[in-house]
Order: sequence, then C-alpha cells, then structure tokens
Amino acid sequence: MIHLNNKNFEEKTKTGLKLVLFSAKWCGYCQKQKMVLNTMPDIWVGEIDTDESPELTEKYGIMSFPTFVLFKNGQGIAKFVGLHNKSELLNQLMKYMN
Repeated sequence: MIHLNNKNFEEKTKTGLKLVLFSAKWCGYCQKQKMVLNTMPDIWVGEIDTDESPELTEKYGIMSFPTFVLFKNGQGIAKFVGLHNKSELLNQLMKYMN
C-alpha cells in the first residue's frame, strides 16, 4: 500500500487505474479493510490518512470510513463506501478495467 498525502497525491494518481483508500487510524473498520487489502498484493492501492490530509478528504467529499475512490488518469471515476471483502473489491475494479 502506498502512503499518499497532499505532496505526492497528484503525481501518484495521474496515470492508470488507481484505487485509493481514505481511512483513519482510529477507525476499526479501516484497520479490517487494510487486512483485506494485504491479501491483494497485485492491486495498486494508495492510502490517505484523513487526519493527516484533511484537504484531500474534503476535496473528494469523504464523509464515512473506510471509503475508496477509484481514479483513472487522475480523475475520480467511482466511490465505494464501507468495508468490502476481497471479491467485492475485485468485482468493482473489473467494471472499470478496459
């Protein structure tokens, strides 16, 4: 998982399909979600700590945790809210791969 923040966010998400997790250290569901993501080593996942990067959290309208935003060439194209298992995440990603 790639740690993202205000300084590196645009550079890391500007090309290709990128899955970004908005989470918080105090969020129990976020910690469970990270355990699921660790079983998916072939998927590029960036993580934003919402306490460290409130500007990005606000910019993308994040209200609940965990929330995923899927980016394609720097543009947010989908948002998934809540805890997801591996198959749910893969099914969501497959919809946007072409």
